[in-house]
Parts: sequence; C-alpha cells; structure tokens
Amino acid sequence: TVAIITAHGSIESAVEAIKNGAHDYLQKPFDYLELQIFAQKMLNFHRLKTEVFELREQARQMAEQGELITRNPKMRDLLELALRAAETDMSILIEGESGTGKGVLARMIHRHSARAHKPLVTVNCAALPENLLESELFGHVKGAFTGAIKDRLGRFELANGGTIFLDEIGELPPAVQAKLLRILQDGEFEKLGESRTRKVDVRIIAATNRNLREAMENGHFREDLFYRLNTVRLKLLPLQERPEDVPVLIAHFLQKFSPNPNPDLQPEARLALLSYGWPGNVRELENAIQRAALLTRQSQISLQDLPDEIHPDSPQQKKPLSLEELEKRQIDYVLSITESVSEASQILGIDPATLWRKRKKYGLAD
Repeated sequence: TVAIITAHGSIESAVEAIKNGAHDYLQKPFDYLELQIFAQKMLNFHRLKTEVFELREQARQMAEQGELITRNPKMRDLLELALRAAETDMSILIEGESGTGKGVLARMIHRHSARAHKPLVTVNCAALPENLLESELFGHVKGAFTGAIKDRLGRFELANGGTIFLDEIGELPPAVQAKLLRILQDGEFEKLGESRTRKVDVRIIAATNRNLREAMENGHFREDLFYRLNTVRLKLLPLQERPEDVPVLIAHFLQKFSPNPNPDLQPEARLALLSYGWPGNVRELENAIQRAALLTRQSQISLQDLPDEIHPDSPQQKKPLSLEELEKRQIDYVLSITESVSEASQILGIDPATLWRKRKKYGLAD
C-alpha cells in the first residue's frame, strides 16, 4: 500500500500519483492529528486488502477442489456427513432451495466416492417432457413408439458403474417412480418396447427443492420410493441463513469473472451485496457479480453496476434488513477475518468493551 506525503502538491500531481498506484495523498503542512488520521486510514485500507486477498485465496482453494464454498458451521457439518456417505453406496437425497448448490454437492460426492473413475450422469427431471422422460432414463428399442427409428441407450445404462444424479426428482410421474424403485431395490429395468430384463450397477443421488414428505402424504410421491431415497438426507441451507458465506462467495466470483487482476467493490456496492436477502441463493449472487464484473467501466464495481433489485432503495426488496441485522452481520464478518477482539474493534471503530456488549446482544460471544 503506497501513500504520498509532499510539500509540493497540486491537484494534477495528486491525480498522477493515484494513477501510478498510490492509495492516498497528504500535503504539507499538516498537524499531528491529521497525520494520525491519515496513518490510521492507510492501516485500515491495508488490512482490508489483506482480508480480501485471504478470502479470495480461501475461495480459490475450495473452488479448485470443486467443493461447496462455505464457512457456516452447519454447512461444514453437512459436508462432513456428505464425505462419509460418499465412501458408501447408499442412495442420497439432497434437499434445498433453487440455487443453493445441490448439483455442486452431488458432483463432490461422486468425486470422493469409489465410483469417481466412472461416469457421473445428470438428469434434470423437470426439464424433460413426461412422454420422453421414461425413454430418456431407461432407453428404448427401435419401433417402441412413433419416431423410435433406432435403439437408444438410457441414462441409467450410460451411468453404469458410476453415479446418476436425478435433479428435481419430485417431478417424476408415477410410472417412472415405479421403475426407479425397481432399480433401487433390484438393480433391474426394461427398456421401452422390450421385455428383456437388464441389470445395472449405479449409485443414485437425487435432489429436490420440494417437500417430498408432504408430496408423499398427498399421494404425489411414492412412500416406498421416498424411504429408499432418503437413506442419507442432506439439506442445504439458503444463503440468507448463512450470511457469513456471502463475503467469501463475493471474493470468489469477483476473481472468477473480473477481467481486472485485482477486482474490488466500492463501499456502497459491498454494503448492498452484504445486506441483500438473496432469494435466488448462490446462483443469484454469482449472476449479479458476473454481470457487474463484465459490464463495469471502472476499476471498482459500483452500486450502479449491480442489478436494480439489489439496490437498498429498490421496491423489489421484499424484506430489507433492519439496522440491527446489518450491524450483526458486519460484526460477525469482521470477527471471522480478524485474530483478536482488539483488531476487530479497531476496524469497526468501537472500543473492545462496546464490541463485547454487542457480541453478547447478538449471540456472537464465545
């Protein structure tokens, strides 16, 4: 971090110094208090740069390993359970809102399993028409239906020996649910238009953003299939319930999408991203950062570069955070990236005793 102190200053020389990499500029004469404030400001800026670098490095390492990026204790416990389950052949049911990372978790489980050298085949059950879904999953023989001009392998055959990931499994029609249950029970199925029974060895990971237990109780999902799939249940938290993950995700997506080697955010943009509720979860955050990083014409992303719904005064914000919630998130974030209460209180601009009281108030005390 570079600062300039000079007795021969002008607006032109200040602009030139900042263009050449200086962060700030102090012109003589100045008194001791001005120098103290200037030095403290530079120190805080340097700490912030270090924190951003550490967050980016942490996110980069997680992303390179293909892991879910999280610092949330409940999510870390979930990942530990997922890794233990990966070592088995048990079926896994992943629950979570859209955009929480169900596909990322499924790929992580496959990669850590004994089937990692075999295929991982993904099927979005909600994206396929009902009349084509059975053929897509189990295959068909020539003449099985109008337009079946040749034999076709289904996704289960393509995944043989490996893993099949059935996303949005709650959308499966009853006939397909019955055939899936048979594979889970016996590892057997028939192609459309064929009476020959085929064997398949595949590990099933299913995901849903619906309440399958409720669908089962309403008669829309088979009870026996639900309990077969629900051997290991992993429920991903929405991003709103793990706000400590937002800063590290921001750092990761900035590094991923920005053409600038050292991307950054203006304070107003950072505050908007930290205070937004993220109803679309990680996917919405990723899209917002990608858009801003690619469209901005400045060295730092501004509030104007972000989608309108993220702006604090946007009418689309259904439930803006209270000042107390914003303060809690800010304190929690600073505590997570500092090594002592003294350092955290300096960054927050409050004394340690006040910080202790606020930690107790918000349930952040050790």
